[in-house]
Amino acid sequence: MDSGTLVSALATLFLVLLLIVGLGWALRRFGFGMGGMGRRGSMTSRRLAIVEIAPLDMKRRLVLIRRDEVEHLILLGAQTETVVERGITARPRFEALVEPAEETDA
Repeated sequence: MDSGTLVSALATLFLVLLLIVGLGWALRRFGFGMGGMGRRGSMTSRRLAIVEIAPLDMKRRLVLIRRDEVEHLILLGAQTETVVERGITARPRFEALVEPAEETDA
């Protein structure tokens, strides 16, 4: 392989990688990479979150899901899903429990 062929192959590889990155950026920019949420949805305004996952055995796990400040406990198995408890009042988040320190004048 001569140097001209090697340079051409590397330039083509660089161009293909650049096109892949550009396509990924464009898809995310127009909302295809975030499950249709687009720019309006951010990490702080999501309504659904997985709070905790606890494996029971090799095939089953308990999943605690929060939706609109209400939690639901679900048992996930290999072939089944069972709602164990619904409508659990969500605990306050850690940030809400910490009170801001009072400033004192010295």
